[in-house]
Amino acid sequence: MHLDVGDVAMTQLKARGLVRAGNTVEQMVRAIADLIVVGELKPDEKLDEGTLAARFEVSRTPVREALRQLCAMGLVERQPNKSAVVTNVTGGFLTSMFEAMAELESVCAKLAAERMTLEERRSLERMHRASIRIVQSGHAEDYSAYNVEFHNRIYEGAHNQHVLELVTQTRSRLAPFRRAQFRLTGRLSLSFGEHDAIVTAILRGDRAAAADAAYRHVAIVGDASSAFTHEESAAIPIRERPDRL
Repeated sequence: MHLDVGDVAMTQLKARGLVRAGNTVEQMVRAIADLIVVGELKPDEKLDEGTLAARFEVSRTPVREALRQLCAMGLVERQPNKSAVVTNVTGGFLTSMFEAMAELESVCAKLAAERMTLEERRSLERMHRASIRIVQSGHAEDYSAYNVEFHNRIYEGAHNQHVLELVTQTRSRLAPFRRAQFRLTGRLSLSFGEHDAIVTAILRGDRAAAADAAYRHVAIVGDASSAFTHEESAAIPIRERPDRL
């Protein structure tokens, strides 16, 4: 599966309100990251602290912290003269990140299928079933917020603190791309179907099926997110033997 998004589509993404403003560090990180993902801030474009401070109506201190976090996410880099510039997010970089994410999500789903309590399983199922209303509404921002919580339930259901830390850190770096993909036509309903396969496997306690469904889900997300890079991404390989985990 590969989705082609051109300049016209990028303009539509901005018009639909993908980029939201705010003046907390978290809001600034989100807003700047979204501007980078949709291409409003171009690769190698300088990010001036004073200009950003004026734009968000804050002092330079929170701007510096926002830029520091964006550097950690790989979206911004500091040059030798210490000025911050937008990173050229290549298809290869994004593919590498999503490949790692797919493996981590697969492990989480496998462990969740084995370790989730009965109440955790019931809660996950209720949450998933209720999300169809968001899909039907077509509200991408609401679905994006729900999606974070859905995956959190699975991460926590794995009951492994080290895996939880790794998957949370990796997800934070991919967050802008995972948000953006929900603006692509038809992506909400497709995501719901992918979630359904994961939930069904977890409820059955089928480790291999849960691992496979989670891996495939993230691989598809990675392919969809490649629309927001400046070059073609290689497809993430879908493994045939998830039971090797």
